[in-house]
Amino acid sequence: MEFISGVNRQEDITVSELLSGDYIGRSVKMRGAVHNVRQMGEISFVILRKAEGLVQCVWEEGVTGFDIRDLKEESAVQVTGRAAKEDRAPFGVELRLEDIRVLSEPAQVLPLAVNKFKMNASLEAKLALRPISLRNVRERAKFKIQEGIVRGFREFLMSQGFTEVHTPKIVSRGAEGGSNVFKLDYFNKKAELGQSPQFYKQTMVGVYDRVFETAPVFRAEKHNTTRHLNEYVSLDFEMGYIDSFEDVMAMETGFLQYTMALLDRDYRRELDLLEVKLPDVSRIPSVRFDRAKELVAEKYDRKIRNPYDLEPEEELLIGRYFEEEYGSDFVFVTHYPSKKRPFYAMDDPEDERFTLSFDLLMRGLEVTTGGQRIHDYRQILQKMEKRGMDPEDIRSYLMIFKYGMPPHGGLGIGLERLTMRLLGEQNVREASLFPRDVSRLDP
Repeated sequence: MEFISGVNRQEDITVSELLSGDYIGRSVKMRGAVHNVRQMGEISFVILRKAEGLVQCVWEEGVTGFDIRDLKEESAVQVTGRAAKEDRAPFGVELRLEDIRVLSEPAQVLPLAVNKFKMNASLEAKLALRPISLRNVRERAKFKIQEGIVRGFREFLMSQGFTEVHTPKIVSRGAEGGSNVFKLDYFNKKAELGQSPQFYKQTMVGVYDRVFETAPVFRAEKHNTTRHLNEYVSLDFEMGYIDSFEDVMAMETGFLQYTMALLDRDYRRELDLLEVKLPDVSRIPSVRFDRAKELVAEKYDRKIRNPYDLEPEEELLIGRYFEEEYGSDFVFVTHYPSKKRPFYAMDDPEDERFTLSFDLLMRGLEVTTGGQRIHDYRQILQKMEKRGMDPEDIRSYLMIFKYGMPPHGGLGIGLERLTMRLLGEQNVREASLFPRDVSRLDP
């Protein structure tokens, strides 16, 4: 009988091991994909693509036991070579090749030049050939930075006493209501794909006080814009025993501060590759919804057309205003009108036309929606009655209020939108590994 006792130690090394260990002058083995081959006569450069980046390998005629003419780009290989310092190489180290062993070869030549720094391909081509285009170093760097955002979200919230939860995505009723839901036949019952984990994360506040989740959400909106997706990753948290919705805003500011420091420390290579300048989040301005409209109307001579919501152009101008006046890439817009917020949003006791809620705009684009929730059972029933809603439709959700809930609030952050703005991209699809929109269901 055989037993598995743990991770198998492979004989090849990683880039991190190469850089941290005493390997200069020693023969090492490394596995990876052949990103590029540059033949220069008696010497050729083989660029190996690893998860951590590109490694320069030097093939020498009569020294390396492999015919360089037989090496195809995108082959998976194991190379053996002597590590040597080379300032011009990535990481400042190269491998002087002794041998190359081919593990697998591609069946066809790649349809995209992924080994170029910039592929010079259209967004449509990059998305249609996504499994290939993601091998490009710039494309890979985007999603390493996105990894850092999620990592920062998780690490920061756990340091603040939050518990990570995982809630259903097949639900009987969407949290936001309306017609923008994907409907399912669930064993002859009506079901929907979840628009938000809202009901469940509020439920879990009654269990753990503070909870968070990173998971996909689904919106059946027939938008075909540069800012909308039909499936995106939402970074959600909900926190109990708050004094006001400003506690939620402060927690998000703390997350942004922690995450920008994390990116600066652990993702500097990717940031430099994409020439990303991290925003200053030491403090974020806050402005009421109605006042934000007035400021934009006054400064940019723009008539207020919709008093109940922000138009995309208004969001851009609000972002521009606070960048010009306060040097901030972010701004909290608070006290949205009650008629434009979900039924569970708490109305402002000083003026019930508005809610104790907010959006966070980054460079003129909404990346977060949040606020304080109604926690009193009678109060939430009254608001549902005003809106003509039937409590029986969400009986299990209302149960949490019937049996007592603390004052609480939370938010949802659109991961792809936040990544898009941080990277300076113009289309949210650039920040989605495999985007889902009105016309795209694969790859």
